[in-house]
Amino acid sequence: MSARDEFLAAIRWAAVPAAELPDLLHVSEVAGAAPPDVVRRFVEVLEQVGGRAVELPGPEGLPVAVADLAAARAESGAGRGVVSSVPGLAISTLTIGPDASRARLDEIELAIIPGRFGVAENAAIWVDEADLPHRALPFVAQHLAIVLPKRDIVADMHAAYRRLPRPLPGYGVFISGPSKTADIEQALVIGAQGPKSLVVLLV
Repeated sequence: MSARDEFLAAIRWAAVPAAELPDLLHVSEVAGAAPPDVVRRFVEVLEQVGGRAVELPGPEGLPVAVADLAAARAESGAGRGVVSSVPGLAISTLTIGPDASRARLDEIELAIIPGRFGVAENAAIWVDEADLPHRALPFVAQHLAIVLPKRDIVADMHAAYRRLPRPLPGYGVFISGPSKTADIEQALVIGAQGPKSLVVLLV
């Protein structure tokens, strides 16, 4: 037997037997509700990447939670405003349009936006441009809050890509945690290139 034959025989011997792929569909995709362990994993990973989750009993608790966030930011961000693009949450103190000037965008202390769905394995949240008055809103605000229904959390990116709208929007982005960079001397800096904090309001 030649060296080549020996090599190929060894590969065949070491080959892993074929197996059925696991079912990656979860309850969230089938029955309309995310399993508790998926939500719990999302919260754990979100904290690991520097974010914070606030679990609310339902949409009725959202106005109070957001008002508390806005009040806290008003104390530390004097002269800056709040922009909300969440339907029914009329708490904005600034009006932002797609042609907003840089100076206007610089006035945003807190942005509150809706998330279409979240991913438990990396705490990423899909944000669609259709829900934003300005594409830059999630990145120019000093602080960011995302409203996310718990039923719309999937386990992994495989399930997430199946949830993306077809056709894809002109612009959309996965957001996970606040802005972070460690490029300079391997020192982690929060907020250098985007929001200094991220709160996810789970309803």
